[in-house]
Amino acid sequence: MKHRARIIRAVALVAALAWRPEAARACAVCFGKSDSNLAVGMNWGIFTLLFFIVSVLAGLSCFFVFLAVRSSRHPLTEPKAGPDDSSQTS
Repeated sequence: MKHRARIIRAVALVAALAWRPEAARACAVCFGKSDSNLAVGMNWGIFTLLFFIVSVLAGLSCFFVFLAVRSSRHPLTEPKAGPDDSSQTS
């Protein structure tokens, strides 16, 4: 029954858009009015998403640089053989 209700809603939405074609047109930039509030809002949305993507990538790169610097300060040394070393045979 729920599937049928979704189909009816989708058909009603398509019918409403078919009777009002100006509501189904492209966005303000594609339609040719690039100075409208819709275009300004879309630009702010793009810049916001770009800010978050760049900040996450910058954080990841700083973390890997931190790991590289830290590993270069502490070089890997071979462990010294002590009296309790099991590699020695008697």
